[in-house]
Order: sequence, then structure tokens, then C-alpha cells
Amino acid sequence: MFNPGVSHLPLTWPSALPTAEEVEPSVGTDAVDRSASEPDARWDLLVACLAGYILTAVGRLHQLFPILEILHPAIITGLAAIVLYAMDRRDDRRLNVLQAGATRCLLGLVTWMALSTPGSIWLGNSLDLLANNFVKTTAMYFVMAGAVRGARDVERLAAAYLVGAAMYAGVVIFRFDLGAGDAWRLGHLYYYDANDFAAFAVSAMPFGLYFAHASDRRIVRVLAVVALAALAVAFVRTGSRGGFVALIAIAGFVVFRYTTIPLRWRVMAPACLAVIFLSVASDEYWQQMGTILSDTDYNHTQESGRLQIWQRGMGYMLQHPIFGVGPNNFGMAEGTLSPFAERQQFGVGVRWNAAHNSFVQVGAELGIPGLVLFVGLIAGVFVSLYRSSSTGGTRRCPRPVRPELTQALTASMIGFVVGAFFLSLAYSEMLYTLAALAVGLSRVAGATERPARMRSWRPLESCAAER
Repeated sequence: MFNPGVSHLPLTWPSALPTAEEVEPSVGTDAVDRSASEPDARWDLLVACLAGYILTAVGRLHQLFPILEILHPAIITGLAAIVLYAMDRRDDRRLNVLQAGATRCLLGLVTWMALSTPGSIWLGNSLDLLANNFVKTTAMYFVMAGAVRGARDVERLAAAYLVGAAMYAGVVIFRFDLGAGDAWRLGHLYYYDANDFAAFAVSAMPFGLYFAHASDRRIVRVLAVVALAALAVAFVRTGSRGGFVALIAIAGFVVFRYTTIPLRWRVMAPACLAVIFLSVASDEYWQQMGTILSDTDYNHTQESGRLQIWQRGMGYMLQHPIFGVGPNNFGMAEGTLSPFAERQQFGVGVRWNAAHNSFVQVGAELGIPGLVLFVGLIAGVFVSLYRSSSTGGTRRCPRPVRPELTQALTASMIGFVVGAFFLSLAYSEMLYTLAALAVGLSRVAGATERPARMRSWRPLESCAAER
């Protein structure tokens, strides 16, 4: 999974929990006196808070270990990060992420969500999502994308994402047992259900691959391989078919497009995962995967199957093409607007289904403009990653971003997007954390989304004369 024959630049392991000596205030003379050529050489308090936020908001660390919930770590780390970023006066942390198309689409999305809320079919649901969730998620996107000082900060936050997923996987493996019959796969876990966790795990795997081959420290490579193994075992236990499709998409990207690793090692990585799958997957698992394309599967034949839910969701969007049925109201639409809702007056129950597709979810809840903005956000993230990878360097002024990191983030986004096609994750912190890392990486690479002749941002002060 890593190439011992290739020379790599030194990579400091960005553990999610820095030592006291590594943490320095993000505001003050120490930050000003730091070498401009390596502004992210060490952890600072802001990056540490962001890592803590990822561990809790995405990794749900406080729910894995309930004693932590007393401290409300997600709220504390999030607020601390916002305050520290607002106080920071560093030039390399100025809010220039608005240049990214993904950021503009996100601003449009949260604005459209606010406009859609007053006319929603259930106002309380929409207000709860907007005020208690998505505004916070948007704010943290801006802080995370703007706070990274260089590629090492992105590595540190990617490590926090990986550590959060690996810890979650470890808890799943040791606390949840599988049984016979319908209990052959995991059900509802902590915060996530099995399918949601499969999307989380598959989006974290490329980061494990990155640290397994890019680090110059043996212990880091070993820990990354252990994290990958834990993610693979827990992933199999979810029995998620959508996650399986996402994993195949990532494997294809690694083999054909992860060009910073020699081909033999790119082939070996999926092969190692295949060995783990063959070792731990049950017969029921492979039977489940075999139904993905089956015409007799419930997703094709039943009214609560995904295909029929998606058709109804597109119908809600066409019935409410401008503002949709309102944020967080897809299930409400199923119970009140679907063709089956009339059964309830005769005492026949109707299932208030989730959308099971993030694009259908947004289209139905926010209308066609919301869907356009959501697709634009995802496309903007991939554009930022592409431009990060195409930012070149010279002998005096080397490329500020390692291409391996860009390719790992691209693989993670591919895994999430494919997995989210089968899940209702349009407003999930997973997506906006990955988006923030991608936009932050493009910012430190100088790869803004303006034409090249208009670019004026300088990624490294020491390279200013040459640039």
C-alpha cells in the first residue's frame, strides 16, 4: 500500500491530538515571527480546535464515549475555532475562500434554504435544520477553509477525519455483534445508521492510503494500515450496497488515476482490501451485494424502495419547482403529499420515508434552484482539486501542495458523492468538511477559480519575487 522505493518529502504525522509543546497560540508574536516559508510547520491552537471539531461533529467521538458529552466538545471546539479565526491577523488566513466556486454555491445554497423555509410544508422542521444545523455547518466550512496555512494543516485535518473514522470503526467492531437471520448486518449505530457509516468509512479510506504511502515514518505507515484494516472490517459489517458501489468507484480511481503511486502498488491496495473482504464477509453479505442489479429487489418492486421514492421525490420537485417542500421535509412530503397519504384516513399506515438520495433530497426540499446550487457546489470542489493538482512549481519555488494529497482528497470526494447517491446526506458535516479541506488546499496552492491571468494570490512569501 506504500512504495518504499520512492523518495518522499518529509511528512510530519499530523496526529489529531498534538502535544503541549506543539500547540502554540494562533494569535500573537510567535505566529508573526514564524518562518514565512513554512507557516504551518507546527500545530497551533486554531488547527487543534478544528481537529477536535472534526473528531466530534463528523467522528461523533463524544457519542462513542458518552462521558465526553458532558463537556459538549463539538460546541466548545467549534465556537473556539470561530473566535480564534476571527481574532487571527495572519495574512495567510485572510478570508479569500470566496474566490472558490464551491464557496459561492454554498452561500447561495444556505440563502436559498432560508428563502425556502417560510413556505415549507412544516415550518418547525425547516427552522430546526437551518438554525440548529446548517448555519453552523456553513460557518465551520468558512473557518476550516480559511484557517489552513499550508498543506500540512490540510494533512492534520485529514488525519483527524481518518482517526475519527477509525475510532468509530473500532468501537463498531468491539461493541456490536452480528447474529443470525436478519441480524447478519449492523443496524443503527451512534448517530449514524449502518449505511451512513459505510459512506463515512469509504470516504476516509483514501486518507489511510495517503498516510500509508506518503509518510517517511514507519509508525505512521503502520498506524495507517491498521486504520484501513479496521475500516474495511467495519465496512463489511454494515452490509451497505451503496457503500460497496462507492468503494468500487474509489478502487477504480486509485488504480487508474492515483498516479503518484506506482501501478503495482495501486493494484495491491484494492487487492489487500479484497483479501480482508473475503476473510470476514459472510455468505449473506455476498448475497446482498449480488442483489444490486436485481430487478426483483425491493428497491425496484416496493413503494418504499429507492426507485419509487426517487420518482416521488422528483414529483415533489416538479410540484414545487422554485422553493420545494422546505428544508428537512422530505419525510413530511411522503406522509402528506404522496399518492399513498390518503390511506391514513382509513387507518392504513404510510411510511414517511427518507429520500435515500442526496440529489433527490435537495431537489424535493429546495426546488430546482437548490438542486442546481448543490450540484454546483460539488462540481466546484472537484474544480478546486483539479486546479490544485495542476499548480506547478520551479526549483526555487517548489509546488506548495503534494499531488498525493490532492488525489487522496479527490478519491474521498468521489467515495462520498457515490455513497450519497443512495443516502440522504445533503446536509451532512462529512460533505462540507471534505469540501472545506479541498477549497483550503486550493487556496494554499494558489489555485483560485479565476482565470490564470487574474490570479494574484501568492502561496509562499519566499516565492513572491519569482511569482
